[in-house]
This record gives sequence, C-alpha cells and structure tokens, in this order.
Amino acid sequence: MDRKSTELHEQWIKALSKRLNTTVSLNMVGVIGGGSINDAHRIQTTDGIFFAKTNVADAYPGMFEAEARGLEFLQKYSTFEIPVSIATGQEGNTQWILMPHIATTAKKLTYWEDFGRKVAEMHQQTQSTFGLEYDNYLGSLPQLNSPNESWAEFFVHQRLMPQLRMAEDRALANQEMIRYFEKLHKKAASLFPAEPPAALHGDLWTGNFMTNEKGDATIFDPAVYFGHREMDIAMSKLFGGFDKRFYDAYNEMYPLEKGWENRIAVANVYPLMAHVNIFGGSYASQVMGILRKHA
Repeated sequence: MDRKSTELHEQWIKALSKRLNTTVSLNMVGVIGGGSINDAHRIQTTDGIFFAKTNVADAYPGMFEAEARGLEFLQKYSTFEIPVSIATGQEGNTQWILMPHIATTAKKLTYWEDFGRKVAEMHQQTQSTFGLEYDNYLGSLPQLNSPNESWAEFFVHQRLMPQLRMAEDRALANQEMIRYFEKLHKKAASLFPAEPPAALHGDLWTGNFMTNEKGDATIFDPAVYFGHREMDIAMSKLFGGFDKRFYDAYNEMYPLEKGWENRIAVANVYPLMAHVNIFGGSYASQVMGILRKHA
C-alpha cells in the first residue's frame, strides 16, 4: 500500500473513532464500483462496515461538503432513512466523504407505494423562495441555486442558462439550439402550474436509490434545492422510470396538476443539457427534439 492510501485510511479511521467515540481499527479496504466521477471504497473495521467516496479535489471543489449538506437536507425534509455523512476531508488533492454502508435485502411488498408516499411528503415541505442558500453539484457539474420568488425565473436563470452557456463554451450548442432556448425562455412562465417551492432530491433517477436492510427505499447522491416538484418526477422518468405503483401512490397523497405527463420533457431539458455538457453526442439531438416540440 502506498503512502497516500495509508494516510487516507488513517484519516477515515480517525474520523470513525471520533464519531463512534471508541477506538476503531481497520481490517480491510476494498475498491467497489463507483462511477465516472468518484472512486468507491468498502471499509471493513472492528466496528462494522462503512463506505467512502473519493475524487480529485481540484476538479470538483467542495463537492463532498455539498453532498453532506444535501444528505442532511434530505434527512430534515423527508421521512426516508438517509445515509448521512459521517465525515468529509481531504488528503493532498484527494477529497473524501465517509458514510454508513447500506446493507440491502429484498423489497417489501409495499416498497413502491411507500417510496411514492415518502417523495410526496418531501415535496410538501416548502419555503418562501425557489433555490437554496448554497450552490452544489448535479453530477460533476456546478449547480447554481441563487433564490428567486418566481419558478420561471429560477428555471431559466439558474437551470437552463448556465447549462446553455457551458454548452456554447464547449462548442456543443449551435445557433439553432440557442434560438430555441430563447423561445423556451419566453414561454417559461406559462409552462408550469403555479405551486409552492418543494423540497427536492434534485437528481432522482434509478441510480440514486436502493433498498436498505429493512426492505425500504433509501435515496442518496442528492442535488437538493427548493424547486418545482415536477422536476423530481420528470427526472424519475428520464432513464426508464420507476414502477407504476410509485406514481399511483404519489398522486394519491399529493396529486400532480393536470397535464404533468406532457411537461416531463420540458423539465428534463435541464438534466439532459447536463448530459450534453458531460457526454455530448446524442443528448444534444434529444434536447433539440424537445425544444422543437415545446418551445
């Protein structure tokens, strides 16, 4: 084991010992599947199993501190059992977040219904403005959250415009796309029904939930803010969608306004533009298809 890994592991054990108020010893650290941004680690200790993510601090400054705050946000505004951060830190240019390990089991019979109701409950938590008191990340991209009393203004200036500017800078947005975005901006106020700001997960797709040891859904990897609740619902549909029972239970508890299925595509312009900026390629044509239909 190299010196960097040794020092990193020592930081984790020190953080665990402090949080658990006992002397924790390390048994083994294994690398597990992470993603394009982070490396993931399974940490076996004398006091249980834990989970850590690491990445390059210079590339994503403050990412894990924002993630830790996001997990606390979810714990505060939802009834999900959230794997909140144990500690964050940095060793050289490697930043890390240390979390509980989620042991998984089979889904409860009422898994999807409970999941839908919990998201509906979370969406009923509100505040006076759209946004958040700090910026965070959507995947590997900075997410701006400057508060605004208008959802349309927030959606345009904190969600769509930053992504479009980034795409322009990376030569991923042509003049046709820019023109269609201008049209969409003018229509933004009429696109969504008026609703109070909702506490959002912000990145609620199939990769950001799993089943815990009780057979319930838990959610993680947040991009939280107070926004229009259809943003979460749209995101949940983006890559395959959740079980129909999720949406039925959600609508029983907190019915979506008529026409929500037709607005999903517009809401998903934001995460799709993020994919344009991260991956390029076919996502740009997907965005253009939505803009031509709805702008």
